[in-house]
Amino acid sequence: MHHIGIGVEHARTQVLKLVDDLHVRVIDAATGELLRELTIDPTRNYQPLGRPPGPQPGKHRRPDPSSGSDLSGIS
Repeated sequence: MHHIGIGVEHARTQVLKLVDDLHVRVIDAATGELLRELTIDPTRNYQPLGRPPGPQPGKHRRPDPSSGSDLSGIS
């Protein structure tokens, strides 16, 4: 069994996998959007995304000070 990374932005997304030997397509089951297309490397258990780990530049969210999510009362 191989593990295919599709990114944290797709966590809990129901997907369809279309597999033809080592060629795989991962599709969002609700929208049909192609999330990932790859050729499995049989020498690796985990198939990485091919991008650096961590949040992508400009994609992380900062807390909104006006939302009232003040954590000062937590001890």
